[in-house]
Amino acid sequence: MRRGSGGTLGGKKDNKAAAAFLAPWFVGLLLVTAGPIAASFVLGFTDYNLIQPPVFNGLDNWARMLSDTRLHHALGVTLLYVVVSVPLQLALALALALVLDRGLRGLAFYRSAFYLPSLLGSSVAIAVLWKQIFGADGLVNQVLGIEGQGWISDPDTALGTLIVLNVWTFGAPMVIFLAGLRQIPVMYYEAAATDGAGKWTQFRKITIPLLSPIVFFNLVLQVIHAFQSFTQAFVVSGGSGGPSDSTLFYTLYLYQRGFGNFDMGYASALAWLLLVIIAGFTAVNFWAAKFWVNYDD
Repeated sequence: MRRGSGGTLGGKKDNKAAAAFLAPWFVGLLLVTAGPIAASFVLGFTDYNLIQPPVFNGLDNWARMLSDTRLHHALGVTLLYVVVSVPLQLALALALALVLDRGLRGLAFYRSAFYLPSLLGSSVAIAVLWKQIFGADGLVNQVLGIEGQGWISDPDTALGTLIVLNVWTFGAPMVIFLAGLRQIPVMYYEAAATDGAGKWTQFRKITIPLLSPIVFFNLVLQVIHAFQSFTQAFVVSGGSGGPSDSTLFYTLYLYQRGFGNFDMGYASALAWLLLVIIAGFTAVNFWAAKFWVNYDD
């Protein structure tokens, strides 16, 4: 006779079945995620060239970061990329979400079409296409009637092309903004319009405050994503971070140290520094949220 739940025969069978189905995931978590994370932490305190056994060197890798001028430059390039591209991306995503929220005909098509760049933006194919578009003979120069040096090969504009590429991948935050806009009660806008509030006033006093949790959510996600950008800079610069290190993202420099110079111990320490930096920015965002994020309760 089958007994009830809570330590019963049926409950134990269900637990065993669940454990059997979850076992592959836990194995993958241990071998693919948790194991490499722990190994990289240990390697961060060693001198390791991928060929010879790692040699413990204490805090030497961390001390090297203080005098590594190329690392400092990579941090500056990455920070500029994050600070400029993320606000522009979120502003464009919100603007398009407001347009789509008006109930356009064929909304499902536009929503899918605008979301597509988010799926393709970090791919190698789009990075190669971007390199051709902004090249000396690319589409941008042909449209603008410019001849000569390409945007990618100019240190003053190379990073700007990658910023434009990141802004172009606005689809994911746009869909989230659109879902948030659909949750704002229409009666708020009707009451404001009755009191004589214009569209801009409604946007500032109703839309932004009620949408601020969604803005905060998108901000945190996109900042983390921007710090982890790698493919675009690698493909556009051919892995060098050029011209003149103008596209040397932090992740690209980490890759160069680990797989270009076979300095895996230092690269592991750099990876953990990146984790600390991202965690720091995330903590600051959560701290600042109490000053501008509004919740219904």
